[in-house]
Amino acid sequence: MIQFAQQLAWWHWWIAAAVLAAFETVLPGAVAIWFAAGAAIVGALLLLFPLPWQLQLVLFGVLSIAALFLWRRYWAGSAESVESPHLNRSGEQYVGQLCTLLEPISGGYGRARVGDSVWKVSGPELPAGVRVRVTGADGTVLTVEAAGGP
Repeated sequence: MIQFAQQLAWWHWWIAAAVLAAFETVLPGAVAIWFAAGAAIVGALLLLFPLPWQLQLVLFGVLSIAALFLWRRYWAGSAESVESPHLNRSGEQYVGQLCTLLEPISGGYGRARVGDSVWKVSGPELPAGVRVRVTGADGTVLTVEAAGGP
């Protein structure tokens, strides 16, 4: 193994980068791509400077972990995650809105027009045409209550 490590060339690192990038397409979590980036950078450095194999391995580890942590830190504070807080939970965006029952709530469920679509709603027994307020969302079912007032 040490004999192989002593013979590492730039193209070894680029092949490793390509393999790791390919793994990223089938592995969850966006982790392998950062190790691929580390391998690609070490390969590029070897084109410019001769580096001992020990330093190559240390650089690969340090660059890969640093890239992973920097990406996670960037992603946690990115504006995109703040701009779309209800992504994949679209019912939550309607909490507090008033809507009209299209079908009566009978047996705990009915239908209401909310925005430009019709949603299944749950709540107390109410007739069709009553104004209700959305109080919550459970998956694709909105929880409603009778709206008090106009």
